[in-house]
Amino acid sequence: MRDVAARAGVSAMTVSRVLKGNEGVGESTRQRVLRAVTDLGYRRNETARNLRLGRHSGLVGLVVTNLANPFYAQLALGAEEVVQSYGLRLVLGNTAEQLAQEKHLVQDLVARQVNGLIVVPAGSDQRHLSPGELEGTPLVLAARPPAGIEADTVLVDDFGGARAATARLVADGHERIGFLGNPPTLFTGAERFRGWWSALEEAGLRPREEWVRRGPYTVVTAEAAALELLGQEDGPSALFCANNRLTLGACRAVRGLGAAAAIAGFDDVESADLLGVPLTLAAYAPDEIGRRAAQLLVDRLEAGAATRPTGPPRRTVIPTLLAVYGR
Repeated sequence: MRDVAARAGVSAMTVSRVLKGNEGVGESTRQRVLRAVTDLGYRRNETARNLRLGRHSGLVGLVVTNLANPFYAQLALGAEEVVQSYGLRLVLGNTAEQLAQEKHLVQDLVARQVNGLIVVPAGSDQRHLSPGELEGTPLVLAARPPAGIEADTVLVDDFGGARAATARLVADGHERIGFLGNPPTLFTGAERFRGWWSALEEAGLRPREEWVRRGPYTVVTAEAAALELLGQEDGPSALFCANNRLTLGACRAVRGLGAAAAIAGFDDVESADLLGVPLTLAAYAPDEIGRRAAQLLVDRLEAGAATRPTGPPRRTVIPTLLAVYGR
């Protein structure tokens, strides 16, 4: 600001008044200041200014587990839509499902005075997300529930969606249905496995443990697991897949084998109608998770620091709808 003032031949106070749009500055002086701002490429440091004024940064931190998954990109877009409408900006961090990285990111964001945090937790150890550790920074969890802490939360109907998608395979005549899923330590993996198991039991079918594969799969390793399951003699004729990467891998396997197998999956899959495989998806809008989480956070911020938090933790559950392709 001092450089702008020197170039325009005015005081730093005058520059500040012009940038704030205050009246009482002559038009010729205002134009000189604005020309100096343009010539020098000056941009006001909003973070430093807010800290000097005892305010927060105007930033909201979003911490997710896997930016390579389109689910999280959509979630981030939904959250950004809401926070921007309140004059805030989103800062994004990726943990790669590593708890240590999550702790580091959260500590860094709190140190940077973010107004609030939206976190997709990487594990069940969430002590670093307690109010004391966050120094009072408001928190909303997305896609996975709190463990040992209290927090506003936005979840998907993991159990209900998995049960409905598996039940559709049963209704289509499949009795041998395998499961390709996340590690059981993940909440989403456990709930979707429970939904698969429940749908089979409700239909009077016996879930077969030998047709279950669970792990931290990529599309490539999911394809290999699906090939192994579908290639078994008297193996499953259909698979339920617990996320979009697993579904894509399984569809590749079906096409590679030329098998008349059907796939049901959780999460939407881009260009699902072009995959050439009978496909049922428990679909929902990831951006809606981001929007709901951001709105819960803004509600806490709008309540004011003196009274925060207000009321008990809130939980929102996003429903799923079945989408059917290739039939």
